[in-house]
Amino acid sequence: MCVGIGTSFGVHLEVLEQLGLLKGTSCEVIVQTEDQVELSFSRTWDGNHAPLKIDKRFVLLRGSSGFYSYAIYEHLEGWPGFNLAETRMVFKLRKDKFHYMAMSDDRQRYMPLPDDRLPNRGKPLASPEAVILENPVEPEFRGEVDDKYQYSCETQDLKIHGWISTDPMVGFWQITPSNEFRTGGPTKQELTSHVGPINLAMFISTHYGGSDLVIKFEEGEKWKKVFGPVFMYLSSSSTGEEPRTLWNDAKNKMQDEVAKWPYSFPASTDFHQASERGRISGRLFVYDWFIADEQMLAVGASIGLALPGDPGSWQRENKGYQFWSKTDVEGCFVIENILAGTYNVYAWVHGFIGDYKSASTITITPGCDVKVGDLVFKPPRDGPTLWEIGIPDRSAAEFYIPDSDPLYTNQFLANDLNRQYGLWERYARLHIDGDLVFTIGQSDYKKDWFFAHVNRKSYDIMYEKTTWAIKFELNDVSKNGTYKLRLALASAQLSELQVRVNDPNTDSPLFSSGIIGGDNAIARHGIHGLYWLFNISIPGKLLNSNGKNMIYLTKVNEGIIFPGGVMYDYIRLEAPLPCS
Repeated sequence: MCVGIGTSFGVHLEVLEQLGLLKGTSCEVIVQTEDQVELSFSRTWDGNHAPLKIDKRFVLLRGSSGFYSYAIYEHLEGWPGFNLAETRMVFKLRKDKFHYMAMSDDRQRYMPLPDDRLPNRGKPLASPEAVILENPVEPEFRGEVDDKYQYSCETQDLKIHGWISTDPMVGFWQITPSNEFRTGGPTKQELTSHVGPINLAMFISTHYGGSDLVIKFEEGEKWKKVFGPVFMYLSSSSTGEEPRTLWNDAKNKMQDEVAKWPYSFPASTDFHQASERGRISGRLFVYDWFIADEQMLAVGASIGLALPGDPGSWQRENKGYQFWSKTDVEGCFVIENILAGTYNVYAWVHGFIGDYKSASTITITPGCDVKVGDLVFKPPRDGPTLWEIGIPDRSAAEFYIPDSDPLYTNQFLANDLNRQYGLWERYARLHIDGDLVFTIGQSDYKKDWFFAHVNRKSYDIMYEKTTWAIKFELNDVSKNGTYKLRLALASAQLSELQVRVNDPNTDSPLFSSGIIGGDNAIARHGIHGLYWLFNISIPGKLLNSNGKNMIYLTKVNEGIIFPGGVMYDYIRLEAPLPCS
């Protein structure tokens, strides 16, 4: 579907995976009053493309500087199955006008031109989206790497981003007051705006998640979902003012839109009004007997509702809606404007491994106020902690992130080091003579634990396996007991991780993850992708009584793999309980 609005920009809706650019076959005026106009551009399945019914809406309100857009997707009973990997709304602005991009207070700047990425001005790098600007139109960008993934952010922070023209002073902003329709939960990362000038409204994608987030429809499966509305806000100010003037105005407008959610104006009955929604409230505790004898308040925890599933399934859930909040200093939470349906309560708590899931499902009905009372999360724990590496926060941000190669440095990202291009290549340059060895009690994970466990580049396109070692001492080994290694990953990309104890050359590892992951977070400058937790039992007989012990972590998958690897979140070794 393509719509031209004035001469400043165009917008189209894309569905990737068999569909491509969507073109409406029917146009209908749904509402036409003095105060509102709502247009519908729709198409249904005719047997010539993927079986999906699309109804794309545009809404204009009197006195509102901008327009709203939402989409209704439907797969009808009896239709064949298919896979839906990505769908988004794309806004292409005028490159001769919109040069300044903003997505947060500290992530905004003048941007290169799309021409700078062309072969006569830019050189493609190993990552297909990355180009080094060798002869840009504006000399200030010479030597900079441009990559759209450098401007990604987590869904929970993805409420506003856009572009500014300085002559005249005009702002074009995408405001998303609710992320209830997005897949993958609040920590999933998404694209925003990038060189083009492009402004994206991502509805479904596999970015930072991989194939786990592809929606797979079975034959005959009935499904319907509303994406949006999002608000495209147009603003202006006097010529000569700083771009931040428009940015600050847009932030205020975003707060206004959030306060109006759920909107009352959409004409489709598939979009449910406030009276058709419910709320829940309660309090979350966390209990870890090794840290405290009593339950602790879960402060600042992420807690939400998603379709019923296993603990942590929310980060791979892709067909339903999700509703998230944070607990306050008392561990209390309120989640409002929840669509009617059946859900589990899910949560995770900073500083603790694992996922909480309610023992029973929660049913939301229109107008309900469900009080769930006190919930208790008991993170995995078998025995006392012997040692730990990192912070359990589902991110590798606390580990050592090197300075980028001067050839690839983007000065705009000076305070956002993990978004620099090519950091994976720094590992081999920092560990020339051998792989990483971390000594418990001596090494500092902030300085000595590289943020990504990647293969070692040996030739232009060839990579070798790498083995990291954790050196530690145990003076009183329980030979008949079972130790527990908690291995939490913040990301995995087509990787097999093997664990060995005290013998790095044994053919059979104690543990193998198998080939896991597809989030591509390392290559796409994300400090995390999907979260993984492995609980590995170590028989005491494998540990040395003389005190000196080693755990080896081997990243296999040799060959042409760019750039496969894992990012660790947190590693902990637990002793057996005395009774064992």
